[in-house]
Formats: sequence, C-alpha cells, structure tokens
Amino acid sequence: MHYLTTPAAGAIFRAPLDLRLKWRIAPAGIVPVAYRRVPCVKKGGIRFTINGHSYFNLVLITKVGGAGDVSAVSIEGSKTEWEPMSRNWGQNWQSNSFLDGQSLSFKVTTSDGRTIVSYDAAPADWSFEQTFTGNQFN
Repeated sequence: MHYLTTPAAGAIFRAPLDLRLKWRIAPAGIVPVAYRRVPCVKKGGIRFTINGHSYFNLVLITKVGGAGDVSAVSIEGSKTEWEPMSRNWGQNWQSNSFLDGQSLSFKVTTSDGRTIVSYDAAPADWSFEQTFTGNQFN
C-alpha cells in the first residue's frame, strides 16, 4: 500500500494512495478551492473605537458591512480638513494630528471601491477608549 505523507501545520496526514486518488488530493497536499465573495450584512453601524493620545489617534474600525474589508480611511475634525489615515495593523488606523475637542467624521472605503461617510460620528467631547457608531453599507 502506498501512502502520501504531507507535513501540514506541524501535523502529518497519511492517506492510502487509492483514497488520495479517489479524493483527488494534489500530490503536494494542496487542495484547489473555488470561492466567491458575498456581501456582508451587518445590523447597526460601523464602530469606531478611539485609542491613543493627543497626537496619536488610533482608531479601531469594526462591524463593517458590504465587502467587509477596509482599504482606506480618512478622518476630519470639526476644525480641520479631511486627511487620510494610515493602517497601523489589522483594522487599526492612525492619525498623527491633534484632534482633541473636535467632533470627528470618518470616510471608510472598502476593497470593492465603495465609500461611506459618517459625519460627526464622535462628538466634540469624545475621549480615548470610547466607541462610537457611524453609518453602514447597505
């Protein structure tokens, strides 16, 4: 009997050769997968959690509908113009502007190119470690 030994994530998978052919598993242990994106429907608005300090605003963006993955974010204070944020890690986006005491608006763009704006999502009296809700993709 012939066996296929493929290390995968530290484990060894063994299958008799006849089963491997029956399952049509590729010799390298790679299985082709067909997939398609489907819109993500979320109840409620996009969530913006503000962390950091006065000159380092780190905004965690969650509950994003539509394509679900954020590709760009801009922020606007009530006394400033729109400015792009940079991705820090994951869905944490950062701005190095002083935005204390200003209401904050967010412009979120997803990987499918759609953009939604949440005007005044955070009021002027916001503080760090608070979460606010904005608009949502339909």
